[in-house]
Amino acid sequence: MNYTVQQIAEITNSQIIGDENLIVKTIAFDSRIIYSTKNAAFIAINTQKNSGEKFIEAAIDRGITIIISEHQFPQFGNVTWIIVENSVDFLQKLAKYHFENSNLQSIGITGSNGKTILKEWLYQCLWNEFPTVKSPKSFNSQIGLPLSLLQINDSHKLGIFEVGISKPNEMQKLENIFHPQIGLLTHIGTAHAANFESEEELIDEKIKLFKDSETVIYNGDNELVDKKIKELYSSKKLISYGFKDHNQVFIKNNISKDENIVVEYFGEEISFPANQRDEATLTNALALITVLKELHIENQKIVEKINALKAVEMRLEAIEGIKNNIVINDSFNLDLDSLKTALQFLNEYNKTKKSLVLTDIVGVNSNSQELYEEVSELVNEQKFDSVFLIGDEISKFSDLFKSKTSTFINTQELIDSKYLTELENQIILLKGARKFEIEKLKDLLELRKHDTVLEVNLNAILHNINYHKSLLKPETKMMAMVKANSYGLGSYEISEFLQHHHIDYLGVAYADEGVELRKKGITTPIVVMNPEQHSYDAIIEYNLEPEIYSFRVLDLFYEAVQKSGYDKKFPIHIKLETGMHRLGFKDFELDQLSETLNERNLKVQSIFSHLSSSDVPEEKEFTLKQLEVFEKNSSYFIEKLGYSPLRHILNSSGITSYTNHQYNMVRIGIGMLGESPNSEIQKQLQSVVSFKTVISQISLVENGESVGYSRRYKTDHLTKIATIPVGYADGIPRLIGNEIGKVGINKTLAPIVGSICMDMMMLNVDNIPNVKEGDTVTVFNSKPSLKEFAAYCKTITYEVLTSISPRVKRIYIKD
Repeated sequence: MNYTVQQIAEITNSQIIGDENLIVKTIAFDSRIIYSTKNAAFIAINTQKNSGEKFIEAAIDRGITIIISEHQFPQFGNVTWIIVENSVDFLQKLAKYHFENSNLQSIGITGSNGKTILKEWLYQCLWNEFPTVKSPKSFNSQIGLPLSLLQINDSHKLGIFEVGISKPNEMQKLENIFHPQIGLLTHIGTAHAANFESEEELIDEKIKLFKDSETVIYNGDNELVDKKIKELYSSKKLISYGFKDHNQVFIKNNISKDENIVVEYFGEEISFPANQRDEATLTNALALITVLKELHIENQKIVEKINALKAVEMRLEAIEGIKNNIVINDSFNLDLDSLKTALQFLNEYNKTKKSLVLTDIVGVNSNSQELYEEVSELVNEQKFDSVFLIGDEISKFSDLFKSKTSTFINTQELIDSKYLTELENQIILLKGARKFEIEKLKDLLELRKHDTVLEVNLNAILHNINYHKSLLKPETKMMAMVKANSYGLGSYEISEFLQHHHIDYLGVAYADEGVELRKKGITTPIVVMNPEQHSYDAIIEYNLEPEIYSFRVLDLFYEAVQKSGYDKKFPIHIKLETGMHRLGFKDFELDQLSETLNERNLKVQSIFSHLSSSDVPEEKEFTLKQLEVFEKNSSYFIEKLGYSPLRHILNSSGITSYTNHQYNMVRIGIGMLGESPNSEIQKQLQSVVSFKTVISQISLVENGESVGYSRRYKTDHLTKIATIPVGYADGIPRLIGNEIGKVGINKTLAPIVGSICMDMMMLNVDNIPNVKEGDTVTVFNSKPSLKEFAAYCKTITYEVLTSISPRVKRIYIKD
């Protein structure tokens, strides 16, 4: 955008106080992450929860001289004010004008999941075909979409924008601002479904975006979506994609075989290799192909572009560095938008000294002089102490950078210079294109190299979920339990992965676990299994769904809902007591319960119970009795309610042993981590978690010498002892020392000797072939297995996993 203050006021019917001739090119809405003050305005956005006017002073302190606000604050001198009636309406009105007066072909993406990935894939495929603008990050809301549209400039020929809604009546406002020529509907799932009366209402709201679109591309595997779009938009060009062959675009061959994926597009065949063959990834690939064909990209080029696709990395990584530095690693991709995002992230830190490593910008189809002039302008405003430029292209423009600037041909040359290791008490931003491999700089600068790690194989989780799903009816929903930090694996990381793969529900123990997931962007419905009284306000505010197990909890929660002013039926989950005698309503309480609920502004989303012994074959008779009680009581309760919520009682072992009682939904926990009490089922599952470290030192200990604290182990011959850097502070119980537990080295088990220390333990490695310092040690994975390690500890696998210390670095891998 590029408007004078006067033009903005005229477009939005606003009032000016100050200099009407000032130029506005960007609008900032968060005073903490203002990355540029030149030609920038700060908008104070007022919402029901907060007032942006509280942060006007902070924005002015950062150097902003143009404020957009609903009120003027005369105490701030030398400021130009644009006074508006409503800050959000102002933003939307300006964005609407800006979009409608641009010469831009546009793609609008909406749906429950996959919007951001498809946007990034499309951008990767189309930047060199058309000058392209896209939504930054996941900017798709009532505020995010307008800010995205205001990035359009005269050079852009194509715009790719996400559009997200979470409540009824939101899409009409967004469609009024942005009406894409090509509308793309991704997977419709359960994200935000709690705010809608039905899936049909959710679909109706999403597809309002396409009211003025010329072409609508949608996932036709959902029969209701297919029906709705054909009924409403029969006059438009409609293209459906999916796995089912009634779609115009579908996969012809068996995706599980080791061969190219063959896609049929209106009778044409497009064949390409695919390493990832899960449903979500291939569905996104079908949508991508359909859009590229609609933009007249040739088949050969499409295949080339798919083969060149890079993983979509949405996060920046901040790590503790040497010499009291903070290192922000963004070595995944580099374009102008992601540079702005990184600079915003940088401004969240308070260190006064800062340095930047920046590479050539690869894959941007624009004039180099103009590009690097804009880049240098952004960088100069940050007032870096040092700037290190890597690459032939950016080095030509080093004179544009005002900081102390050094240039290098490649990353290794910068490493060899030793400049970076001399930096102290700084924040160091590593921002580069993948080809420059600047992640090597992260390895150079990080403080802790963390020899002890917990590796989590995400593809194995998906395999295990899909195996359990294969035992169920296609329509049966699945809730994944992510309580206790996803059994110690990392709540957000696992939840984000599951959300991407269309899990229907997530389950947490306490509200704060759910709140943390919401704050980090998880939109999948979340059930709180232990809703404490003090957490009710947070549950309501963050759209969590509580388990209700007693009249006391019901009354207190309903009181909180009334006080909150929530104007729809709040979703709750009713727990029935069926024999575990822990929590839940009993049969004689169901009449009163149904009467109470039918009088209140609450909606029973599901009825459920817990099986106490589904993993114990000897207790089959008791389990069947529990199932009988659940069937009887839940059916009676549904009859009294007058509508049919979801029902679920099966856990992981229940899915495999009592499949006929799956109802509408099941819950998976340890099963998705590859553990089953059934040996035959265990063979079908993949190991997910690997706890690893390395040998720090190997010593020869003479006959009769002792090892470790309290001299509890003494050698009876010349013994080879290895020390490894993991101990009880990392989650290894002391009781498995002194030859009770074993670990794996070179596929051979080595006994733990002596007492386990806080940070170390010792091993007898006499029988380990070719053992040497630095060798990998497997605390548990395949040898020993997690189950074997739990047996050493005289406990269950759940306790082992949840006991692993937060100080152990988690690494998430995809084979």
